[in-house]
Parts: sequence; C-alpha cells; structure tokens
Amino acid sequence: MPSPPAKWNGHCEFTGERICNKKIIGARNIVNSSLPYDYVGHGTHTASTAAGRPVKGANVFGNANGTATGMAPYALLAIYKVCGVFGCVESDILAGMDVAVDDGVDVLSLSLGQPATSFFEDGIAVGAFSAIQTGIFVSCSAGNSGPFYGTLANETPWILTVGASTIDRKIEAVT
Repeated sequence: MPSPPAKWNGHCEFTGERICNKKIIGARNIVNSSLPYDYVGHGTHTASTAAGRPVKGANVFGNANGTATGMAPYALLAIYKVCGVFGCVESDILAGMDVAVDDGVDVLSLSLGQPATSFFEDGIAVGAFSAIQTGIFVSCSAGNSGPFYGTLANETPWILTVGASTIDRKIEAVT
C-alpha cells in the first residue's frame, strides 16, 4: 500500500498492538474518549466490504470457495466511530462527518441511516451536503428495512444510496 497522501491531516487513536498502518491510516472515536474499537463487528464488516484486500480461499463452511474482496481493495481507510452501544446520536454522526472532512478524506461511506424525513431535518443529508461542497463523494446504505415502500434510508439526491448486491456464488442447503 502507498503512504497516505500529503493532504492527509488525520491521526490514529489506536494504541498497543492495534495501530494504524498503510491500509488503515486513521481511526477516531467521536462517541466518547475510549479507543475506536469495533465491539459489535458492523464497522469492520462494512470496511471490508468497501475496501477489503483480496482474500483467496474464502468460503462459508467449505461452500462457495473463492476470492473475497472489497469494492475498492487499494483504497486507504480512515475509520470514525460515531455509534455507541446504545445506538447512534445524530450529533455524533455529524461531528464524525465534519472531522473526516477536516482530516482530508476523499470519500465518505456511511453504513447507517434513519427513517426518511425532510432533507433539512436529516443530519446525514446535511452533513453530506456540506461534504460534497468540498468535493468529497458521499455514499450511504439504503437501509435494512425493505423491500417495502417507504423503507429507503438516505434518499437525498446528493448521496449515492447503495442497496443489496449479488455475488457469483450460490450456497444451497440440502436437508
């Protein structure tokens, strides 16, 4: 992996054995003063989906053997923990987006959202609008409430909203 770009202003809040490297170039905890560890696995999962390096021999209990890779395997990661054990507070999400912009990210990828509301009342929409004004691309998840009408999250027109995708493997259960 290349070194972080010269414009990078972020820093790493990991200590001990877990430190940032040339793949994870920044990690910040916006929620509280603890370290930015991912205790539930959601952030780790979404980071690997976005920018995971190729892993040969990936499988599920020996099925669907192949190479797993993220969408942009050569991308550098800056991770901002904006949710705590009891969920996500809108002010923490906005603060994380602002810090990411100040740090010099090129892309904001958020795998969180809320039910649809007016754009001016939607913190993610407001933060995304501010980010795109500085040239940052913003992508968000469509949510996990579908596939029914009115279940889409992050439908703001200045956000690329991403739904489910497919893979070239099939896993069948035989009983």
